[in-house]
Amino acid sequence: MPGENLSRDEARERAALLSVDGYEVSLDVRSAVGGETGDGARTFRSVTTVRFRCAEPGATSFADLVAPSVTAVSLNGKDLDPGEVFDGCRIRLEDLAAENELVVDAQCAYSRTGEGLHRFVDPEDGEVYLYTQYEPADSRRVFANFEQPDLKAPFRFEVRAPEGWTVWSNGGGELHDGVWRFAETKPISTYITCVVAGPYHHVTDSYERVFEDGTRLEIPLGALCRKGLAKHFDADDVFLVTKQGLDFFHDHFDYPYPFGKYDQAFVPEYNLGAMENPGLVTFREEFIFRGKVTRASYEGRANVVLHEMAHMWFGDLVTMEWWDDLWLKESFADFMGAFSLVGATRFTDGWITFANRRKAWAYRADQLPSTHPITADIRDLQDAKLNFDGITYAKGASVLKQLVAYAGQDAFLEGARRYFKRHAYGNTRLGDLLEVLEETSGRDMGAWARAWLQTAGVNSLTPQVLLGPDGRIQELAVLQEAAEAHPELRPHRVAVGLYRRGDGGALERYARAEVDVEGPRAVVAELAGEDAPELVLVNDDDLTYCKIRFDDTSLATLREHLGDLTDPLARALCWSALWNLTRDALLPARDFVGLVLRFAGRESDIGVLQMLHAWTDSALVHYAAPAWRETGGALVAEGALRELRQAEPGSEHQLAWARFFAKVAHAPQDLDLLSDLLAGTAGIDGLVVDQELRWAFLEPLAVHGVADEKTLAEELARDDTASGKRHQVRCLAARPSAAVKAQAWAQVVESDALSNALTEATIAGFAQPSQRELLAPYAPKYFAAIERVWAERSIQIAMDVVGGLYPSLRDSRETLEATDAWLAAHEQAAPALRRLVLEARDDLARALRGQACDEAAASGQGFSPR
Repeated sequence: MPGENLSRDEARERAALLSVDGYEVSLDVRSAVGGETGDGARTFRSVTTVRFRCAEPGATSFADLVAPSVTAVSLNGKDLDPGEVFDGCRIRLEDLAAENELVVDAQCAYSRTGEGLHRFVDPEDGEVYLYTQYEPADSRRVFANFEQPDLKAPFRFEVRAPEGWTVWSNGGGELHDGVWRFAETKPISTYITCVVAGPYHHVTDSYERVFEDGTRLEIPLGALCRKGLAKHFDADDVFLVTKQGLDFFHDHFDYPYPFGKYDQAFVPEYNLGAMENPGLVTFREEFIFRGKVTRASYEGRANVVLHEMAHMWFGDLVTMEWWDDLWLKESFADFMGAFSLVGATRFTDGWITFANRRKAWAYRADQLPSTHPITADIRDLQDAKLNFDGITYAKGASVLKQLVAYAGQDAFLEGARRYFKRHAYGNTRLGDLLEVLEETSGRDMGAWARAWLQTAGVNSLTPQVLLGPDGRIQELAVLQEAAEAHPELRPHRVAVGLYRRGDGGALERYARAEVDVEGPRAVVAELAGEDAPELVLVNDDDLTYCKIRFDDTSLATLREHLGDLTDPLARALCWSALWNLTRDALLPARDFVGLVLRFAGRESDIGVLQMLHAWTDSALVHYAAPAWRETGGALVAEGALRELRQAEPGSEHQLAWARFFAKVAHAPQDLDLLSDLLAGTAGIDGLVVDQELRWAFLEPLAVHGVADEKTLAEELARDDTASGKRHQVRCLAARPSAAVKAQAWAQVVESDALSNALTEATIAGFAQPSQRELLAPYAPKYFAAIERVWAERSIQIAMDVVGGLYPSLRDSRETLEATDAWLAAHEQAAPALRRLVLEARDDLARALRGQACDEAAASGQGFSPR
């Protein structure tokens, strides 16, 4: 029988044959505590009873289960031999009746990779914590089921847990006679069922709403985290955003929250940002801040809270039929996260973050060789796993923002309301959504969908300005271009803004017009006769999804006056466009770095500033000519320290510059300052070096050989927590020693002893830009190992290893050739594995083009702004 990788064709065949009436799942996790049980995997008992119907009595199908062993299987009262019907991944079901009952008693394995039922032992107090994570298809690691999104059913869970524990699931639960029993759910997909268990710290609140007809909705709220994090847990702020979101979505969706309670669990060693399990949303515990963070961190958490809440309607109530239409939930949730953030919370500048951060993710993904239409071709579960990407999330959300401009906000929201009511507890495809949007907008959604959802690639929009003899605009046009590989030109509704400096020197907009750009050139007639602009900003206000380009005058203005732009969104759009020019090898990396050094200190938006820091580091590491790296690095470190000293004491800008200075510090005097700040023998007015900042300062000291193993052990003793352990592991792997690199490589590639979180930390520490020569031996080792890693490890760990250990710092033609040789020799390798290698190759090729552009600038050859 086929293995774990369920195909779309198999799922369609099974959905046509079966319909599921309900599950009863009994888990016994008392084995989670206590000593190790031997050489094998630690397991728990899982007993599943599933009632289902078959459209063709006598047919054969299968149930899904990934487990070390099965104790018993019975189908319609007949005992089956597990050795004959279970192959490790599937249970063969023959001679099905019209109505069936399957009972499976299995020993399932606890996970250390964040897939299935994850078991975590807190190093701080020895407590054990459990939680489940399934998407796209890991509930079969916990109980037998039909693992595909369109076989929805009600679920009833019961759990036996160690004494003193609390257990949560999707429905409300109570403890009776040592067993936690949970209310039956509404019909939901297997991948959004959930169990969380352990001695979690738990805080409660409630939400109430009275509707126009007088009915009252009451939603019990809960928030939980490990006991060790309780002192840092600002549950009040989580509940505030939660209530604001529930108000917003009830105002706009006209469909009451359908899943009873609303718990939010912040859990350890979590692979994702969060997961939208109805009634029990799970989040990575890093959203509980152990030290001072900037407003951008709180905004990011609020956005994720609202993103997951939007899923209660988009994804949980109405679910895509198969992973081809993953965008039906993720694009909407990403858009609704930003939409509600701005409309309901204190983070009213959320669209700036969206333009600057989320779209950067989309632009990168959409220019990779693996780019795909928003409605993707998902052949199997491995394809699905890799498509939780910048296209499905951020590009999809950007396109929905464009749709709101195209169809109108009222029509868009009325379409959503009809969509929920028409398809509640069901499954949908693209056509189901287009149908309601056509009804509410009166527009042809088919043409829009073909252009925006069913083709790949990103367009570039460039202004073309012709001035008349009087110095005024005679004609202003917008030119649209597409990449050769994806030549589609799309309909864009864009705003074009004209900017000039006033008497005080501020660069401000004095004219704006909207235009539909549908072909290679569109004239903005409304702007004819306006005074000559110093800056033309295409896609002002960020209405569409495109790469912004500049004419020569505009680019020259930005070089001298970017910091004078007073509108924060316009400034963010210009920064984003300049970074895209750098990545496209049209702006030398040293020029981008120079702009940051000149103007970033004046950036008021903290999220934009932190993004600029990340881009600057990337420019130095990947896009700067190798001969200029040392010079550029010294300039950046000097500039970061200058801004750190000049920042307002105690401000979030000061904190951001402190972290960035630590990231780029490498000169002896810079490392000495970090050491002195850690020791308390030096200080910067207002800068509090808390525990998280201590680790940020220690990492560069480890990278450059100043902090040794003893120093890091002493710091772990000071911060003997799960977070401290992750920091220490990362710093240990970062040290500049051949023996250290060999040990880190062996721990990640040759062994599966590390948990997912410690694997991630080791990979993060392993590859350091200042250690390129030390990493040279691992390029051939990488290509020799990755196919075995893909075959032997869980897909999440394999993705981390293949993506994280690609020898991108061996940035040479030789590495490209080695990559091409591997691809040529492994044409039959798993498509998902080949995709990861192709993406890494593309990033490297782009870096080499950027380095050539930067080197040309040094020799005076110049560049074109387009």
